[in-house]
Amino acid sequence: MKEIHGEARSVAEILKGAKYTIDYYQRDYKWEEKQLRELIDDLSEQFLDAYDPTHQREAVQTYPFYFLGSIVISEKGAQRFIVDGQQRLTTLTLLLTYLRKLQNGHQEPNIDELILSNAFGKKSFNLDVEDRVACMTALFEGEEFNPSPADSDSVRNLVDRYDDIGELLPEQIQGAALPYFIDWLQYRVKIIQITAYSDDDAYTIFETMNDRGLQLRPVDMLKGYLLAGIGEDARRPAADLWRHRIHELASLGKEFDADFFKAWFRSQYAETIREGRKGAVPMDYEKIGTEFHRWLRSNAALAGLDGSAGYSRFIHKNFEFYSRHFARIMAATKDPALVPGFERVRYNADHQFTLQVPMLLAPLVVGEDDATAVRKIGLVANFVDILLSRRIWNHRSIDGRTLRYRTFLVTKAIRGQDLSTLGRTLYDALNQEAERTGGTERLRLNQQNRRHLHRLLARLTDYVEVQSGGSSTYLQMTSGSPVKYEIEHIWANHPRRYSKEFEHTADFADHRNLVGDLLLLPKKFNASYGDMTYEKKLPHYNVQNLLARSLDKQCYQNNPGFRQFVDRTGLPFRSYDAFTAEAILDRGKLYAQIAQHIWNPDDLLVDETPCPS
Repeated sequence: MKEIHGEARSVAEILKGAKYTIDYYQRDYKWEEKQLRELIDDLSEQFLDAYDPTHQREAVQTYPFYFLGSIVISEKGAQRFIVDGQQRLTTLTLLLTYLRKLQNGHQEPNIDELILSNAFGKKSFNLDVEDRVACMTALFEGEEFNPSPADSDSVRNLVDRYDDIGELLPEQIQGAALPYFIDWLQYRVKIIQITAYSDDDAYTIFETMNDRGLQLRPVDMLKGYLLAGIGEDARRPAADLWRHRIHELASLGKEFDADFFKAWFRSQYAETIREGRKGAVPMDYEKIGTEFHRWLRSNAALAGLDGSAGYSRFIHKNFEFYSRHFARIMAATKDPALVPGFERVRYNADHQFTLQVPMLLAPLVVGEDDATAVRKIGLVANFVDILLSRRIWNHRSIDGRTLRYRTFLVTKAIRGQDLSTLGRTLYDALNQEAERTGGTERLRLNQQNRRHLHRLLARLTDYVEVQSGGSSTYLQMTSGSPVKYEIEHIWANHPRRYSKEFEHTADFADHRNLVGDLLLLPKKFNASYGDMTYEKKLPHYNVQNLLARSLDKQCYQNNPGFRQFVDRTGLPFRSYDAFTAEAILDRGKLYAQIAQHIWNPDDLLVDETPCPS
């Protein structure tokens, strides 16, 4: 083996002015939303724990370091090949690109050289992968990029993860703290860079790090601890059950088995959570998230682990019960169709709200029938759905850091409750919230809420269709398959057409982004008709979904299902020959009332009437 170099380097030291390429056989960028969320959660939590709005920027150099693992580089002459670490470096590049967009033209701190470099009048990306150039160029320039069928899975993942960053990055970082966070990310986030000078040496290092001396995962250590507590004669059936369930969880996705134990233990046993102040120490909630196997050993009595019978019961009863329902919940978030009873679980998951899972498990009682468990899951999912919609409607954050404490308190409150008590507890919890769905007609589209608002519009559109006797189109409108849907402004972006109503262009743009001016339509519609006047677009709306069709008076003729829906609900639908500024406000009030039907807290109040078998 030739000379090997290894050192801890900052993100700036690794990326600034450096060029990396990736061998053809490992070009795929595979990170999913889950891995991105974990990275952003870790980075933002470490930064915000140190950040204080009263600090000068120079104080960032005293903030704690964050270590982002190691990468392996094969350096051959002037070329550097990434042997291990392209997922992290690619994600860092996406994050930096998004942060650059948030700077909105401000060049301090300047991070352009971490993303691309300019030599001999030609710009090129520091992560130089040919099939990503068009995509990365569009993102860097702040333009939308829509992958074509010819684009690779890596390119599609790049676009999806870039969009995810906008939803996952806490709002606390996107304002005054932004330059502080960029400084910290550049200079206080460290990566161990291991550099070899031949491919053989680089891959030997990579294999040694990944294949030899592999440490047991927390799930494996938990298994060993629990099985060791069971008498030898009863150990084999418990081990077989464990193996079967863990295999099922692993088949749902990477690290889903570990995610299950975190969700389960938090749902049933966590009594404390770290206070929201600097220097606060980790409590049950945080310890379960980082070392659930150790936490259980320290809290064995709380989980009923007493003697062989207790350990056996924990696996055969508790583990079997909660792992089965966790698998049903997670499968419903990925199913190609809406799963009956789990529809709102899917809606919440589409908002990337992972905090719902411990809440969904919290009221379940070992041994209760599946029908009761599903009804409880549905009630909690409905509560979460209403909570999220209220916050989105009122421009409030729904990120995990903001809602973690609130959802933890609800999780504790609903443990083991029967259906009637559960519904009342959730109803009362919602009444304590200040926000109300549809409480303002000023909901508008902006850079931060586009994807969340897309889903709200999908729910409004889908509700009108289903209540009028049609089939659900929610998944079609949100999945991008087979037809990509996007938010359509009823008003084309031509301020001069509305100069009589708005003296300033900014006022026009502000009014145009109000929810009452928005529809959800196939992308090809916007490409074909989006620039037309309202009067010319109106006949084309009449062949789209009912929410769009309701603008045209023809929708109210020979359409008995829709007319019955309007009569039944009393919703103020009406057609518009001309779509004025006042019409946008009027239409916004309609959307608000539809929302109040969809997200109605009264639906949480149930009785104990058994479901029909």
